[in-house]
Amino acid sequence: MNKEDDLTLTFKALPHPIRRRILDLLKSGPRTTTDLNDQFEDVTRYAVMKHLSLLEEANLVLVRREGRMRLNHLNAIALQQIVERWVSTYQSSIASSLLSLKSNLERGTHDMENQQNYKHDSFQIEQELRIQAPISDVFSSLTEGINSWWAYRLCGENSTLSIEPEVGGRFLEKGENNLGALWGTITYINAPYEIRLNGGMTGAVNSAYSYQLREEKGETILSLSHHASGLLDPNWHSAHDEGWKELLGTFLKNYVEKGKTYTEMQK
Repeated sequence: MNKEDDLTLTFKALPHPIRRRILDLLKSGPRTTTDLNDQFEDVTRYAVMKHLSLLEEANLVLVRREGRMRLNHLNAIALQQIVERWVSTYQSSIASSLLSLKSNLERGTHDMENQQNYKHDSFQIEQELRIQAPISDVFSSLTEGINSWWAYRLCGENSTLSIEPEVGGRFLEKGENNLGALWGTITYINAPYEIRLNGGMTGAVNSAYSYQLREEKGETILSLSHHASGLLDPNWHSAHDEGWKELLGTFLKNYVEKGKTYTEMQK
């Protein structure tokens, strides 16, 4: 399936008001199918399931199962790709998510002036995108090529990023004057299909994220899962959701498919 096919499915899915309402409901977080069904008093469960199936086919909804429970997640990357086709990345308001997330990371979760806004909470982010490249190229970009497309920098514009591709390996940023930042530690790796890391957020937060890759008709499907719990700012869920969406859906995708680094995309 090519980009035109993806867009065709997306536009076919969006016109129906029930499907748009489902996406609105999922914007605040994942929901079970039963929960979604309960939001539509005059619609049968069969009809809701049919709408969900069409949204899943269009890659607008991702389904993750936990035991017998089916959790439906909004896949914002599919919507981001529509924006990118007709609106310049840096003209889009979504681009501000990079600055917002970077600001959060630089400030740290224990900024005393804002700590009263934090509360013990958790969030789960699930995203999926299609990259027109072999799985080996995508995996290599996630590891060896990380410095070329990862747009967030905590240690200055001239810092370098690297990943040690082994269990216990570190995702490190090194800058001038001995500045450094640890973006995560690898807890599991199965090249070229999966990488799991702990870390990526500072303060009293448990954070873990993973990439799963599968090849389909010469393309690669990349699935991101990010779970965080602890003392969280209420805005972090949306900031990280939009940040991942642009980081993977724009910077990684353009690097793998077109060879463009993040610095070239900013010019």
